[in-house]
Amino acid sequence: MMRGLRARYHLLPDQDEDLPVGCVEPDGEGRPGWEGAPAAGAAPEEPCGLVLSTPSRVLRDRDTKELGPHLPPRLQQQPWSLLYCTARDGFSLRTLYRRAGPLSSPALLLIRDTDAQAFGAFFATAIHMSNKFYGTGETFLFSFSPELKVFRWTGRNNFFVKGDVDLLMVGGGSGRFGLWLDGDLHHGGSHPCETFNNESLSPRGDFCVQDLEVWGLA
Repeated sequence: MMRGLRARYHLLPDQDEDLPVGCVEPDGEGRPGWEGAPAAGAAPEEPCGLVLSTPSRVLRDRDTKELGPHLPPRLQQQPWSLLYCTARDGFSLRTLYRRAGPLSSPALLLIRDTDAQAFGAFFATAIHMSNKFYGTGETFLFSFSPELKVFRWTGRNNFFVKGDVDLLMVGGGSGRFGLWLDGDLHHGGSHPCETFNNESLSPRGDFCVQDLEVWGLA
């Protein structure tokens, strides 16, 4: 399945060496130089756990405490609400866009695959459909394998997020995506990419989704 997706998206017009339209280079934590840094080295001295309005089916309490300090400081200790989850809303990328997009809120994408591996992505902007890549350098990927690893923007390109009704992509370069999900949200994949210099978030590379959640600021 991934071979077909690569062929379809390998040479998109906006996947060239020029920065895509609409991308913003942020200050502070979004700067390059965080390539695959272990989570322990990036945490502040007084960590602030991720505050979720309801329990997550993907993350354990320990996971939320570890992930919280890696959000931008302005978002730490802010309450997050569940905008979309497959257990409640079904498996549909269209529904994800409809429930997550209108609030224009930063978003957390959390995934647990059928091998019980938890991983995901943080977006400083809402997840929505777009003809071009969008987002900022605060975007990052993460995986609990089993300890938390965070993969931040390298500065090599601005291929942060792009999605249509058939595919959601996070990170890219040379036809490889740091994370992708298909239109029915049953299948996805994760491979090393230039945007984040990440490891594969799922041990198998390609994976099947068990649970998926999108969280936004309350």
